[in-house]
Amino acid sequence: MVIDSHCHLNYKGLVEEQHKVLERARAAGVDLMLNIATRESEWDAVLATAVREPDVWATVGIHPHEADEHPHIDTAKLAERAAHPRVVGIGETGLDYYYDHSDRDRQQRSFRAHIAASRESGLPLIVHTRDAEDDTLAIMRDEMERGAYTGVIHCFTASGAFADAAMGLGFYISISGIVTFKNAKDLQATAARLPLDKLLVETDSPFLAPVPHRGKPCEPAFVTDTARFLADLRGETVEHLAAATSANFRTLFSKVG
Repeated sequence: MVIDSHCHLNYKGLVEEQHKVLERARAAGVDLMLNIATRESEWDAVLATAVREPDVWATVGIHPHEADEHPHIDTAKLAERAAHPRVVGIGETGLDYYYDHSDRDRQQRSFRAHIAASRESGLPLIVHTRDAEDDTLAIMRDEMERGAYTGVIHCFTASGAFADAAMGLGFYISISGIVTFKNAKDLQATAARLPLDKLLVETDSPFLAPVPHRGKPCEPAFVTDTARFLADLRGETVEHLAAATSANFRTLFSKVG
């Protein structure tokens, strides 16, 4: 059994046949799925899926792409929604300077509001970072001095040095299907050496389908393919890696129980 630590079950491509998507995930050996929120308008739907499905849990957050459209989402609003028993994490949040869909200052303010909500709620933070390693790490370090919090760098594609720094702050590293891509040599080198007790796996579905599903909408069932590839890369059995990453998930997202 393996856990998909990051998916978007209410996104186009999955929501149209969500029941079948969940059935296929369970048949593939997926134990739990974390359904990630990215904008306020989807919070209710993301939570409703988690309320309806006992093996699905929810987060509450605003993606950095959406920061400009959500200036009213502050720490208090996040913490209030995070009190729901099926909400187990804050995010996804972070910085994305690759697309710059939102103003960078607005992204940074939103990121800090999410960190404060993580600290206040005691729930882990789900961090997205792309082409923004320095600022992401600087904010994480600055906020850690204000009070401890924990979380995960999701869909990890950053440098090995960034992974080391994030783990030094107590963060976990989540590996997606990108690790199976032929051109992902740097990521593969980092993933091969990550401490097993800091490792998670995810799909980020409906995006980034792993080999051998390239070109298809990704879905949680495919996390098993990523886990097999990663285990082989690391010289471990898939059973050992699945058990370890599942235990890590439950340690980090302790509200799951």
